[in-house]
This record gives sequence, C-alpha cells and structure tokens, in this order.
Amino acid sequence: MTQVAEAIPDTAGATRHVYPTVAMLGDYFRAAAGLVPVAAVFAIEPVGPVAATVLGGFGVVFGVFGLRTLLRHGMSVEMTDTELRATGAWHRTLAWAELDRMKLAYYSTRRDRRSGWMQLGLRAGAARLKLDSRIDGFDRLVWRAAEAAQSRGVALNDATVANLQALGIRLSEPEAPW
Repeated sequence: MTQVAEAIPDTAGATRHVYPTVAMLGDYFRAAAGLVPVAAVFAIEPVGPVAATVLGGFGVVFGVFGLRTLLRHGMSVEMTDTELRATGAWHRTLAWAELDRMKLAYYSTRRDRRSGWMQLGLRAGAARLKLDSRIDGFDRLVWRAAEAAQSRGVALNDATVANLQALGIRLSEPEAPW
C-alpha cells in the first residue's frame, strides 16, 4: 500500500480529505489507454456490427471508469467529531452516531499481497460512502470509523478486523495511534 499524505486541517476542528492528483494519474492513464485505441479504430477503419459491439463495449467500460475516476478526484470529504460529509458531484453525510456498517477490505495486486490498496465502506441508514486508501488521511478516517463502529456496537467481519490490525488499529484503543 502506498504512503498517504496528512489530512488538511480545517479551522473548525474538522479535517478535509481529498484524492491527490498524483494518486489519480494512474487511473486517468488506464482510462485513456482503453478509450484512445477504441476511438482510433472507430475513426480510422470501418467496423462491422460484431466488432463495433465488442469495441463499443470496451469503450463504455473504459469511459465509465474514467468518469468514476473524475468524480472521485473531484470529491472532498470533511470529517468532524459528529459526521463525515462528502461533497462533489453528489453530497453525502454520514452521522457517526448512526453508523450501522463498516467494512475495510484489502485488494492485492500481487500474489504475495505486498502491493495493493484498501477500501473503506461505511453505511449510516440510507447514506453510503466508499473511500480508498489513496485519499489523504485515510488512516485517520479509518481510525475514526473504527472508533464509531466500536461505540455503536457494529459487528465487524474477520477481514475488517485483520485489516484494522494491519493498519495498527486495535479496537480497544481509547486514543488515536498517532
């Protein structure tokens, strides 16, 4: 997992978290690497209906991935003692006092599990939010979510507990580990 930068403190005691451009460049490149060849084939060569369907499908997949990357990059998350507020294309607010689900998953990019990323999934009633480990201050977001889950008695699956421990977060800790 890559090192994450510190969160940007806000004057009201809240912290603001964003996806840095450098962390998103790989996703932008992958989206372009799929879209450009598809667009080039359509622009240069007449394509039959079967090939157009297959290429169009690939184009849609890479286009959706690029759009998702753009939306994630434009998102800002503000964490306070009482809530987590995401702003961008869609606005979501999760009150810590209403947290009813937390999942921390690790996705490995290698068989030896030395490289990969984490994804934090949170739910408070109808409000849902997923954040990955490229966001600034991911460790602080996870710690606060774990604290809220523990105080609310939210059941965590074994993978989430193991991933929390991999980040150095023990559920019995009353203070932040940094």
